[in-house]
Amino acid sequence: MAGDRFIAVWGLPGTFLVVSLPNLITLARILSVPVVIWAIASHEMLIAFALFLLAGVSDAVDGFLAKRFNMKTELGAYLDPLADKVLIVSIYVALGITEAVPRWIVILVVSRDLMIVGAVILSWVMNKPVPVRPLMVSKMNTVAQILFAGLVLGSLGLKLNAGWLMPAMMAAVTVLTLLSIAAYVREWVHHMSNGVAHH
Repeated sequence: MAGDRFIAVWGLPGTFLVVSLPNLITLARILSVPVVIWAIASHEMLIAFALFLLAGVSDAVDGFLAKRFNMKTELGAYLDPLADKVLIVSIYVALGITEAVPRWIVILVVSRDLMIVGAVILSWVMNKPVPVRPLMVSKMNTVAQILFAGLVLGSLGLKLNAGWLMPAMMAAVTVLTLLSIAAYVREWVHHMSNGVAHH
């Protein structure tokens, strides 16, 4: 039954909030962010790497459950990418503060996300709301960011020498982030000029 696919969670006094299991997994991923930050700040990189891998597994699991058992929700459509972005940005900022990665790449990654959020808000203010749909280059950029973060955490946590992979992945993140910024700027300008965005 469709009702069996959802869980009633106690909310305000006398009320229950009905959420799906995938959404609960996603919320757990968001709640794990402070722990990951603590681990990195405390130089407990093995713990941070383990939590990073666990977050990746949970992301795959909630996606599978949502599709396989028809448990997709509008809330989940917003929560899942939000959880990924909060985790990635938090890891980059923490790694930058501990000087595990160059701070310029942290600034680049965070600036891109702030730019996108600012552009979306501005489009709403100007009464021309732009659809929030990731471009292909943005998806590639996210994958590169995740792989680089995992490589840094893994190499530090397991005390391995990543060799040429480290500068190669850093270059990939840099190039794809810049391309993503350029692509979003082009799409945003086109949308604001014509009222239609092609993604």
